[in-house]
Amino acid sequence: MILLRLLLAVGIAAGAHEIGTTRVKAVFPADGSYSVEIETDSAALLEKLAARTGRAGTFESYQEALRARMRLAFDGVEVRPSIEFSMLADTGVLIRLIGQRPARATAFTFQFGWVFTTYSLQAGGKTYWLEGSVPSAPLPIVITTPPSRWEIAWQYLALGFTHILPYGLDHMLFVLGIYLLSNKPRSVLLQVTAFTVAHSITLGLSIYGYLSVPPSIVEPMIAVSIAYVAIENLFLTELKPWRVTLVFGFGLLHGMGFAGVLTELGLPRGEFLTALLTFNLGVELGQLLVIALAFGLVGWQFAERAWYRRRVVIPASLLIACAAAFWTVERVAG
Repeated sequence: MILLRLLLAVGIAAGAHEIGTTRVKAVFPADGSYSVEIETDSAALLEKLAARTGRAGTFESYQEALRARMRLAFDGVEVRPSIEFSMLADTGVLIRLIGQRPARATAFTFQFGWVFTTYSLQAGGKTYWLEGSVPSAPLPIVITTPPSRWEIAWQYLALGFTHILPYGLDHMLFVLGIYLLSNKPRSVLLQVTAFTVAHSITLGLSIYGYLSVPPSIVEPMIAVSIAYVAIENLFLTELKPWRVTLVFGFGLLHGMGFAGVLTELGLPRGEFLTALLTFNLGVELGQLLVIALAFGLVGWQFAERAWYRRRVVIPASLLIACAAAFWTVERVAG
């Protein structure tokens, strides 16, 4: 069926959104200077630097070792920035690369070879996703101007949406698991409402600092939630009261996952609430589109057919359960 082909095309190897604790922001003021800020886990980075150099030390003492796997270039010409370090709350460190960019430079390239997971690089009002230590493509230099409220709203709406489509494979499969239980609108509506309310609660609480659960716990549990919903689809043909309660509980987990990504992206201090609300709205729009696509591809034409459950619901749920089981083991082991 079409739905199964789509799921297979995406594949387990996509690994959902394996996003680490690193984020980068590049700023190019009108005075010709540049600032590249790298936020990352201090303990993990210190451990890598100590392993590379064979000695323990502070960030300041590791400057040359740090440069060995880090590159910043303008129009293909590498520069040697000054480096500043400052410790952040919890276990974070802010590495700030500063200097004057070459005259008339139009593009820059960045590489941070100290991470092996996907991280975000923000520059010129756009977010680029880089894979581990792979260098970025040449990115345009955009002179920094303060964004308006509407620009921030649109930016975070798009970020929330793209976190579901196309980057949030695990969240997509969870929403598909909700949809596959029953083709009745009431069943889908109750589950989606419970999920939305729940993840909105933990997203807000986490971003405002009232709730903090390590990703090492949240991410495996999200995978378990996907597996549970898919496996339950194999035995249920209609919505049960406990299903809504469980979906609400799973929504609390997913909200903490959304918060982790939003923290990675960063929130503008002056428009904190605007960014939070529009990111959440973007997530909702992404989820609704997943349901709409599933309905348009298979539900609208085939949901009433006698073979629909046997040929669509059960195989698709099995595939989702297998992918989620794989992610569970991968995230626990990693």
